[in-house]
Amino acid sequence: MEAAAAPKASSRLARSLAAAAPCYSGVFVFFAALVAGALVSACWMSVSARLQVTPITPVATPGIAHNAATGPEPAPGPPRFPAIVGASTNQTPSAAASFAPPAPAPAEADAPPPDCPSYFRWIHEDLRPWRAAGVTRGALEGARRLFAPKFRVTVVAGRLYVARYGRCFQTRAAFTQWGILQLLRRYPGRVPDLDLMFDCDDLPVVGAGDRHQAPPPLFRYCGSETTLDIAFPDWSFWGWPELNIKPWEALRREINEENAMVNWMDRAPYAYWKGNPKVGAERLLLLRCNASGERDWNARVYAQDWGKEVRHGFRGSDLSKQCTHSMLLRSCARRYKIYIEGRGWSVSEKYILACDSVALMVRPRFHDFFSRGLSPLRHYWPVRGDRGMCRSIKYAVDWGNAHTDRAQEMAGNASRFIQEELTMDRVYDYMFHLLTEYARLLRYRPEVPRGAAEVTVESMTRGKRGLERQFMADTAVAAANGEGPCRLQPAYSAEELEALRRAREDVVRQVEAWEK
Repeated sequence: MEAAAAPKASSRLARSLAAAAPCYSGVFVFFAALVAGALVSACWMSVSARLQVTPITPVATPGIAHNAATGPEPAPGPPRFPAIVGASTNQTPSAAASFAPPAPAPAEADAPPPDCPSYFRWIHEDLRPWRAAGVTRGALEGARRLFAPKFRVTVVAGRLYVARYGRCFQTRAAFTQWGILQLLRRYPGRVPDLDLMFDCDDLPVVGAGDRHQAPPPLFRYCGSETTLDIAFPDWSFWGWPELNIKPWEALRREINEENAMVNWMDRAPYAYWKGNPKVGAERLLLLRCNASGERDWNARVYAQDWGKEVRHGFRGSDLSKQCTHSMLLRSCARRYKIYIEGRGWSVSEKYILACDSVALMVRPRFHDFFSRGLSPLRHYWPVRGDRGMCRSIKYAVDWGNAHTDRAQEMAGNASRFIQEELTMDRVYDYMFHLLTEYARLLRYRPEVPRGAAEVTVESMTRGKRGLERQFMADTAVAAANGEGPCRLQPAYSAEELEALRRAREDVVRQVEAWEK
C-alpha cells in the first residue's frame, strides 16, 4: 500500500510545480520523476527489509566496563563515585561520576528468586515482640528517652534522612549509614518508608522483661537471648579504615585465595588467637592458655600491640594474611583459630570462620545477624567460657588432630557458609527484608523528623580523604540490581525454635562430657 501511494504523490507534486512555472516544465518534470523514483525505491526497500529481517542473537556484555576510554591513562586522583543508572534516589548531579557502569541484565521473568539462607528466618523472631501491637511513634520516641541511641534513620519516598543524637566510635555511624544508602540505590523504589532508632555501642540494652508488652524498638549490631535489640549488619562490611580492614566483598575473596595457598594438613596443629585482651574478662583468661614451660595447651595466643599497630597503619594485622599467618611463612599457618568475644560480640567472627581453619568458639553470649545460622560440630567446635577454657581448647585440638577428616569437614563447612551465604548480595538482602518487615509494623506514617538532614553520596563523601573515601568508592552501588532480593522464608514455629535450641544444648553438653 505504501509503494502504490508513492507514484500518486509524486504525480501531484509534478503537476503543481509545472503549473507554477511553465517555462521550466521540462526541468520540473525531470525532478519530479527523480522524487517519485526515490520514494518508490525507499518504500520497496522498507517492505523488503521487513520481509528479510534476520534475527540477531544478543551478545552478553560484562557487568562492569573498565577502561572503556582510549588514550593515555589520566593522572591518579581521588576515588570517584558511580551514579545511579535509571534512578535518582539520594543522588545529586554534582555527586555523579563521569562513568556509569551498565545495570546488570534482568533475570528471566519465569525464574523465581532463590530462597534466602536459613538465618534470614530469625528476622521474624527478632520482630516478634511488635507483631501484635505494632510500632507507634510514641514507642520509637521512648527508645530515644530510655536508651540514648546515637542516630535516627528515616526513609521517605526512597530518600535517606538521619538525625544525630550522639557520637559513635570511629566511623561506625558513617559506614552504617553508607550501607543503608547503598541499599536504597541497589533496590530503588522498593524499600518502604520507615523510621527507626540505631545505637552503635557494643552491648545490647533492651531487656526482655515482660514479653507480653512490646518494648521500644532499637537496632544495633548484635543481640542476645536475654535482650530484644534488633541485630543489623555491622559497619565493617563496608570497611573499617581505622584498622585498615577492607570492605567485606574484597576481603572475602582475598581470604579465599589465601586459604588455597596452604593445605589444611600442612598447617601447624594448634590453635591461634591475636587481639586486644583488655576488653573482656574471658580474654584475660585466654592469655593463660598460652604455651609455657609448665604446660602446652595447644594454643598460641598473642596480645595485640595497639599502639604499634596504630603507628604502622595495622599492616601487621592484615586479616586476609591471618588465615595463613604470613604468605612468606606458610608453615606458621594454624589448623585452628579461636573466636572469643570482648566487651560484646566481635566483628572478627566472620573473618575467623572464613579462614578454612576449625573455629574454636568460646561460648558466645551474643549473636549478630548471621551467626544463628551456625551449628556446633558442623561449623565450629564449642569451647567452655570459664576457667576450664584451656583444657577445653587442648581437647578440641587433640580431637581434631586425631580425626583430621572430620576436622577438615568442619572447617570447610564454615568456609562455605561464609563464602556462599554471607556475600554482600546476601547482606543487602538481609537488610532489605529486615527493614521491609519492620516497616510493616509501623502504626504511623513516617515523616522527616525535626533536626534530620538528608544523606546523599555527595554529603557523605564531601571532605573525606584516604581509606575512608576509598572504601566508600569501592562499595558504591552503581545501579539497581536487576535480580531482586532472595525470597524470605516463613517464621520458625515455636516447635522448630525449641528443637533448634535443644539440639544445640545437647551438642554442647556432649562435648563437655567428652572433655571430662
